[in-house]
Amino acid sequence: MRALYTVPVAVLISINPSSKRHTEQLRNKIELSFDPEEMFFNPWRDEGLKLLRKPEFIWREIPSAKIEGFAVSDHDEINKRIRSFVSKTMRHRSFSKAVEVNLLPAVVDKAEFRKSTVLARGKMILSGASGTRLLNAYRWENEDADFDPEEKLHSYFEKCQKDNSGRKLPVEEVFLENDLDLGIACRNTFNFFHFIVESLSQLTILDDVGFQGNIMFHYPNSEEKRRPFAESFVAALFPEYAGRVFFQRAPKAYDLVMTAFDFNIALGQAPDGDAQLFESLTPQARESGLDLSGMEDQQIFEMNSVSSGLLALRRRALKAIESQDFSYLPKRFFVGRDNQSSRRRPMDGEEGLLDHLTRFGFAHVDFEKLSPLEQIAIMAQAEVMVSVHGAGFTNMLFANPDAFVIELGTVQTARYRWKEFWPLAHAAQCNYLTFFADYNDDDPFIEPKFEEHGILPVRLSEKAIAQVVSFIVTILGETPLMPNSKFLSQLARRVLRAGKAENAIALLQAHQDMVKGDVPLCLLLADCHKELGETKSELVALNAAYAADPQRWQTLIRIFWCASNCERPQVVRWALSTLERDFPDRHKAFVANHDWIRFVA
Repeated sequence: MRALYTVPVAVLISINPSSKRHTEQLRNKIELSFDPEEMFFNPWRDEGLKLLRKPEFIWREIPSAKIEGFAVSDHDEINKRIRSFVSKTMRHRSFSKAVEVNLLPAVVDKAEFRKSTVLARGKMILSGASGTRLLNAYRWENEDADFDPEEKLHSYFEKCQKDNSGRKLPVEEVFLENDLDLGIACRNTFNFFHFIVESLSQLTILDDVGFQGNIMFHYPNSEEKRRPFAESFVAALFPEYAGRVFFQRAPKAYDLVMTAFDFNIALGQAPDGDAQLFESLTPQARESGLDLSGMEDQQIFEMNSVSSGLLALRRRALKAIESQDFSYLPKRFFVGRDNQSSRRRPMDGEEGLLDHLTRFGFAHVDFEKLSPLEQIAIMAQAEVMVSVHGAGFTNMLFANPDAFVIELGTVQTARYRWKEFWPLAHAAQCNYLTFFADYNDDDPFIEPKFEEHGILPVRLSEKAIAQVVSFIVTILGETPLMPNSKFLSQLARRVLRAGKAENAIALLQAHQDMVKGDVPLCLLLADCHKELGETKSELVALNAAYAADPQRWQTLIRIFWCASNCERPQVVRWALSTLERDFPDRHKAFVANHDWIRFVA
């Protein structure tokens, strides 16, 4: 094995050799006051990093998950905020398909692990979540500088793209040092989400390498904060490396080390033409593609993208449980929080919710009390998982595509945490649905600040519990009795948005007395049939909507299109002639916008 690389004194600034702790703190320091070109590693130009194989792709399209959010606050003002946020997110921030970003093994020369960052020859590598944190830290730490950090970053990435034109990433296809260590930078070893998603997934790069060295997890937190789940998951999913896995605090330096390189931030450095701007995937509400040098667009890209390492970890995890019997685990369950191993954020209303859920076969589960393979298996077998916002949703990575993973959150989690779990949902291609409720606080209208309040707990009122439970039982095939058309419409529409049009139809049919003569409900029923491609049934529902209100010209136009799709020429002619007779101005505009209609006999 190569000898450890000694960090140059110039990098350490000026230290007192007698103070070992002070020395370590300085060695672990990340300095972000210099020009980006001096600090950040450009893999297309700077020496010090080589990939171990040519990338088959940098990014590619993959199917996306079903992701939705619903407002269940007791206050109209808060519900309005939630609906506005969810609508804006779906229209402006959600890709039409998800994106897989490649994660590849690389060899780094003169490597340093500081905090949760990897450096090559003194420059910080912008890879994965570590790279995102570096860029955000650069913005925050230079807020009061005499320059605009956002403009600096934009200029840096723009220059990289131009300077890298025509260049290829350096590749070392022959693995020369079989005893080379693998170094992994951890954000910490006490947060389940960050360790599984960011650190454990990096081990998948070894699958095709023929690795013989040691695996070194480097973390910045104190030893007292370490949690046993890290070692447990490594042992359960990567048993072939038993005895060769070590956890060590940063800083540490190597003459030569293997690590994982994620292209998510590097896309912004890639040569012109290689860094495609995802115009075909970005929402139509956005006027242009993404500029990956900007904080907002980076966040949008990351919430819609998945590391290939995360997908590989999912495959490995599901394979690990194939030959074992986990039939004793529940398929419908509420996930609680173990007070001893997690920060307690009690939800007001939990007992009431559980009282209703247990009537439909739900069990109470603590992930912390399950083994790693049991945590994987319970999600792989799940019909419905329900829980309060928290790191437990990391296990959504292992959910089967038909599972409904239901989160209970607040306006705060909607704004700041919702997007973090989107990649896990996309990896599983499951149904990730969130009900945003009230804060468990004396002031429900509080605007919490992380530095002051942290994550505020959830309050689920009886009214909110009724909405959540009625939704859950409906997607499970039950038909709850709704008190009026308003609540019926709200529930059916949510079920439709969740991808269960057939269940929404069953619900509406069970309330035919409410649907008959109610234009919005008739149109909603038509929407459900349209979602399933049932044009004849859609036409029946549209006719019922028109009968309920013949003065609504929009219904006639929709009847025209639906009848055209299901080849009902007589209905097409009737709708067109009725539109001309009763709404001549609308008929004239409609024909003017569709010239071919004048030839419809």
